[in-house]
Amino acid sequence: MTMHAAFTQFRCKWLTRFNLRIYKAWLLLFSIHQNLIMSAAAADKSKPYIPHNNISGDGWSNGEEATATCFCGAVQLAFPVQGPGLINSFICNCTDCRKITASAFASNFTVDDKYLKHLRGQENLKSWGQAKTIKSGKKMTNYFCNTCGTLMYRVGEAFPGMSILRIGTVDDFSLHETKLRPEFEQFTKDRVGWLHEVEGMKHFEAMGDF
Repeated sequence: MTMHAAFTQFRCKWLTRFNLRIYKAWLLLFSIHQNLIMSAAAADKSKPYIPHNNISGDGWSNGEEATATCFCGAVQLAFPVQGPGLINSFICNCTDCRKITASAFASNFTVDDKYLKHLRGQENLKSWGQAKTIKSGKKMTNYFCNTCGTLMYRVGEAFPGMSILRIGTVDDFSLHETKLRPEFEQFTKDRVGWLHEVEGMKHFEAMGDF
């Protein structure tokens, strides 16, 4: 066998082994992804379910309070999961919420400011507000993590003493479907056509009942 032929044979074997390793790695990642999807769907909703969905990975829920954390983990809040501190939870389809969340709608919950705690990163929050796109005509101020850009909450002049948080920031996913399950949907007139009413909640064509 010539040196060239030997080198060609070696290269083919090496590439075969390399491709096999890549294929096995891909299968492993696919399996992990599928297991995460299945675990989220099949999780016991009566118990805390906290997937590793932010960099810090230190969220918690104890039945009375729970955490909401930004994507990078720099900002973390604690809030009550029942009244009187937890005021309501709702879906909003208004054009302002759709733009500020870069989504088709916003899933929110409202907390009495007396019960909202900044566990860390309050100094890392940046604020920006305006009134031009707000239906009430009153200013709404948005508080973002300055590192990763996660919108943590909004404060409106029309709702003094309250902060409107995003359900998606809550670390315990079981709360998304239990205590934070939206009670009503507002601005249904602005809802996208491919979404439908969710049974079991109130629906308002414009602003809901706060």
